[in-house]
Amino acid sequence: MAVLNVHERALPVPPERVGALLDTLGSGEDRLWPTEWPPVRFDGPLAVGATGGHGPVRYTVTHHVPGRWVRFRFTGRGGFYGFHEFAVEDVGADRAVLRNTMVLRPRGVRWLGWLLFFRPMHNAAFAQCLDRAELALTGAVARPVRWGWYVRLLRRLSACAVPRWYTTPYSGS
Repeated sequence: MAVLNVHERALPVPPERVGALLDTLGSGEDRLWPTEWPPVRFDGPLAVGATGGHGPVRYTVTHHVPGRWVRFRFTGRGGFYGFHEFAVEDVGADRAVLRNTMVLRPRGVRWLGWLLFFRPMHNAAFAQCLDRAELALTGAVARPVRWGWYVRLLRRLSACAVPRWYTTPYSGS
């Protein structure tokens, strides 16, 4: 059984502007990824073959169309198989949709990890990522995401268990 998880935001700007923002992901000029989460880092520029991740999540860039689409295949410890991607969709009249799609096949006890830890954290981080995109492109966020008590608890527990997730850039290991 697979998980399909989609987050998207319609933005009142041309797709080229959204694509330029997407292309900053993981760079020193990253304007997309929220600073409250472990940073996205790669072993080089955002391009096919680059490896990296955020926090404990590791992946490799398998597809990249600059300004339009990037797909990452999960490569971390066993149990999570699949990908996540960002896509910019042109919806006309100087409007675009920024979408993050994840297809994941947790194996064994990783299902429990997905349900109890990774799903709420993923949902909070990617909702906040879309807030950051909206803020960067329009100067305001109409409905900012709010973390629930469970996400706040998980973040506290994660920071206590592995504080380097929040401070150490990707080192290639």
